[in-house]
Amino acid sequence: MTGFVRRGRLWGLALVLAALLGPGAATAGTYTFEHVTLIDGTGAGPKPDMTVTVEGERIVQVTPAIAAGPPRGVVIDGRGRTLIPGLIDAHIHLVGWFAELNPDGTHKTDRKAAEAALASYLYDGFTSVVDVGNQPENILYERTEERAGRILSPRIFATGNLITYPGSHGDAMAVRISDFEKDKALLDRHIAEQKPDILKLTYDEEGWGSRPMITLMPPELLHQIIEYYNLHGIRTTVHVSDERRSLEAIYAGADTLAHPVIQGPVSDSFVALMAAKKIPFATTLTIGEGYARLVEHPEFLDEPDYQVCFSPQARQNLKTVVRDEYAKRVWTQWMKVMTPIAEENVRKIVAAGGIAALGTDQSSGPAAHREMELLVQAGIPPLTVITIATHNAAVFLGKADVMGSVQEGKLADLVLLSADPLKDIDNTKKIVLVMKDGVPVDEARLPLAGGPVARRWTNP
Repeated sequence: MTGFVRRGRLWGLALVLAALLGPGAATAGTYTFEHVTLIDGTGAGPKPDMTVTVEGERIVQVTPAIAAGPPRGVVIDGRGRTLIPGLIDAHIHLVGWFAELNPDGTHKTDRKAAEAALASYLYDGFTSVVDVGNQPENILYERTEERAGRILSPRIFATGNLITYPGSHGDAMAVRISDFEKDKALLDRHIAEQKPDILKLTYDEEGWGSRPMITLMPPELLHQIIEYYNLHGIRTTVHVSDERRSLEAIYAGADTLAHPVIQGPVSDSFVALMAAKKIPFATTLTIGEGYARLVEHPEFLDEPDYQVCFSPQARQNLKTVVRDEYAKRVWTQWMKVMTPIAEENVRKIVAAGGIAALGTDQSSGPAAHREMELLVQAGIPPLTVITIATHNAAVFLGKADVMGSVQEGKLADLVLLSADPLKDIDNTKKIVLVMKDGVPVDEARLPLAGGPVARRWTNP
């Protein structure tokens, strides 16, 4: 064992040097998780006493401990602990941009706010996020920084600007397309300059709930844009909110839906179709539920997770200014009524074999954990919720071949927990270690809005 100890000490020294050099300097090594209970994200039940070995950025061994052979590299004791894949939020809108413009016409941005929000995801075990609509000067800058290793962030996938019909939902952060042939140059520019990982379109009903009347994209135009992006190798997601528009988006060729049906209960035939076609959809329950939750139970902002991930000033503003605003809005009460309906719609589709992917429509790690709580509240078993937050989110993105589960050859995005998440989904917050691309996250270096925290795992 002397060789293993020596190698572990050398790798520990390498981690210290990387920490001194900054975010981009960290490199992956070799790690062995021993005697851990594994929930691999595929939907399979928990596997006790497993060994998972990581080399570089990949998982190279997943086997019962009895068959694993001598451990390699840094040994991590998994006794009494559970290992799950890195969590994924498949629907965010990263904070950090403003409506005000710079002299050159670009939107003003707040890098500190954006990177604190990204850090909150890593702190909470989310190793990948999918931004589905943002100002490019905000999200594309952060995507470049993340991919270059210059910031501590989950892996970022982004659409950049979304695409919509003039006057439709999301118009403020959209490329506006009214005629496919006449506006094709705008689509080409979006593809060439923004290099979207996925395309977001909006196809929303007029005047639903307490919303003002908005323009709807013609279905044929929706089909043309989806087909054009698919021919460029780019998946699509479509913002919808009712069953009819969801069906139309599916038959226009949408690869995924950005939301569940929320305007009313889904029909049995729609449930059957979602199960048959396996169209992934983002769950996004938290965004609607959050209005009444803040008005009626603002004390949730005092939970430890929120204290870490939000500044005291932001939490106070939410408890006062924002809460007062929400209390006056008809939208708050409407969403309180409709959220249980959306929960049941999600449950039915999941129970039938449809593919739900965790998404929050928000911009923080605590919101993503709340989404998991709401899915369990809807009647979905915790094991299935973990699949929704890992493998299914990777399916949504079209990346399940490389991420989203603990399998040999996949990216080493892992979260080690000190308690069993199948007993209580909130145990996904009891994090011992977060690993992204084979590199343990040092929480002490995360630019969290609530201030510095101690590193949760250190090599013994």
